[in-house]
Amino acid sequence: MDQKDLKLSKKLISSYKKRLEKEILDRSMKLRMPQNKFEEIINNNNELINLKKTLEDLETESESHSKV
Repeated sequence: MDQKDLKLSKKLISSYKKRLEKEILDRSMKLRMPQNKFEEIINNNNELINLKKTLEDLETESESHSKV
């Protein structure tokens, strides 16, 4: 993967992650859930956890490519 692909991947994943967090927030607000509850949902959501991990991995890969 070259730098351009890495940047695009990070951008797309980050965008999706933000949309997912917003959707959780919006639904939580509609259900009138307490703030600590929807924060807990966001922090424990498997898909969001995987997205964060993937972004970290891409960042690590990006740094290793920039050193080369």
